[in-house]
Amino acid sequence: MIEYKTKGVCSTKIQFMIKDDILKDVVFTSGCNGNLSGISKLVQGMKVEDVINKLENIECGEKNTSCPAQLAEALKQQLKK
Repeated sequence: MIEYKTKGVCSTKIQFMIKDDILKDVVFTSGCNGNLSGISKLVQGMKVEDVINKLENIECGEKNTSCPAQLAEALKQQLKK
């Protein structure tokens, strides 16, 4: 399981797995439980690049990031490895 510590959002970390470029087992810690559970279910089984394209640059209120955008950032970092 990959763990990413979020920055600038209510959620404190995101855990996920990637297998054959497919996102699996997404779990957010803290934050808006209903929304984040919904996002987790929606993105599981998607190609990593598709998730990044859909979620990057989403803002939350006055913040220049969001929990979905943090997931996109975590995935981008994994692609660099």
